Amino acid sequence: MCVCVSSVLMHLHKEGTNVMYVTTFLRYVRLGGRCVCARMVQRRNLSGADAINALRPFYFAVHPDFFGRHPREREVNDNSLKRLNGYLENLQKPGARSPKPANLTFYVRDTKEKADSSGSLLASEFRSVTFTLQSKDVLSTVLDVLRSCSLSVEHMQDVLKDETEKSSTQQPGTAFYRPIKWDKTYYTFTGFRDPEQELEQARRVEPTLSLWLRNNESEATKKQNASLPRREELKRLKRELIQKLGLLDIRWQRKWGVAHKCSQLQSLGRLSTQSPEALHILRGHVIVFTDQSGMNASGHVMLGTMDVHHQWTKLFERLPSYRSLFQQSDWLKERISHLLGGIQVIHIERMGPALPLEELYSTLNTFHKRLFPQRLSLHPRSMQGLTMSLENDRSTPCLHEMGHFIIPTMCDTLQLQNFLQSQAQEARRRMRRKDKLEAEEEDIISSCLQDLSLHSLSKEPSVLSSQMIPCCRRLMEERSPQM
Repeated sequence: MCVCVSSVLMHLHKEGTNVMYVTTFLRYVRLGGRCVCARMVQRRNLSGADAINALRPFYFAVHPDFFGRHPREREVNDNSLKRLNGYLENLQKPGARSPKPANLTFYVRDTKEKADSSGSLLASEFRSVTFTLQSKDVLSTVLDVLRSCSLSVEHMQDVLKDETEKSSTQQPGTAFYRPIKWDKTYYTFTGFRDPEQELEQARRVEPTLSLWLRNNESEATKKQNASLPRREELKRLKRELIQKLGLLDIRWQRKWGVAHKCSQLQSLGRLSTQSPEALHILRGHVIVFTDQSGMNASGHVMLGTMDVHHQWTKLFERLPSYRSLFQQSDWLKERISHLLGGIQVIHIERMGPALPLEELYSTLNTFHKRLFPQRLSLHPRSMQGLTMSLENDRSTPCLHEMGHFIIPTMCDTLQLQNFLQSQAQEARRRMRRKDKLEAEEEDIISSCLQDLSLHSLSKEPSVLSSQMIPCCRRLMEERSPQM
């Protein structure tokens, strides 16, 4: 029996039939002698637990916990994972509508060490992958995600084999998957979303800077004008506290709002009035408002925003012991530098949770104890001018693209010596390139400020000079009217 869907809908609509009954009728329309669901999908069986197991390699490559030192990429992956999980949950709900196409972007970790053309080992970095989810069943969605990220699907061969056998042994008259292209009137009368139209819209809607500025200009102006008194108050409070307590600076580890920052400074101001003797010890320090109280790896005093005045006062009483620990950390850095040919041990500050001083000291102490008995045969000044940082979550040494060495705390000493000696020349070349890029970046930011009449132009620590330079060039070349 042949059925014209649009004719049926038009006839029933003229007769005044309720759309709900029209939809019910269509669910059981027989096309070609077989019952076909109006939503055209027979979802292949794959439970939520099976989907999670199948996506283990993907989760290991994109999980936000592995991007702690890259806040921008961490946030992108976190948001995309939430959308992916929502998409999969929607597919598993019985009777739920097919989810609309979703355009996702992930930063995928390269879990294998790579070598560049000169043979030097590069840092384990990540790559950006963007794809659109439009599958109508869990199994196809899982496969699309893995293949889009160039991840292996070998661990799913048993599942794929079972699906192939089910398809080949399907008996005549049983339900089968046969996609149907419905007439546009079907979506008009039923209210269901047209997947083809939504996919096309998802592909078209690509936000541009001009469009974003145009859509947000009025709201940004409104917020800026409304926050002006608060921002002036913030500057005043910060200036007065720095002068009153003899501080070098006051900073914030996270991007709190202006009102939140003002309340933190007011709280510190009240404490300085109530217990002025307790705050004398802060003279000459940098204060950082963050999630926990203590001292960070740079020697700055951290004030936890969730702590009360009593806890801050206890911290100030322990500052002499923190200073002693900071001095011991500096001594360990000097000893390690002496043992490794004059290389400088540095700590690279990044956005995200600050590294506590206790953790830095423990890392330096562990590495020094492992290194000291070996007495490596490095010339006392062979590594002078080079830098290195220590990491606990790494198994092999590598050379960062900016020229500093990243060394595992538990690195094999013989392997470390060979690696440092073989990569010293390449490290110096990359450091020269880094200095050149930083100078070029400073020049092009100045040009941007002048040409576009900007008040300020800044970047997050995770943005490299090699990324900032072409970004500024595009801003000037593809100048938006809103700028």
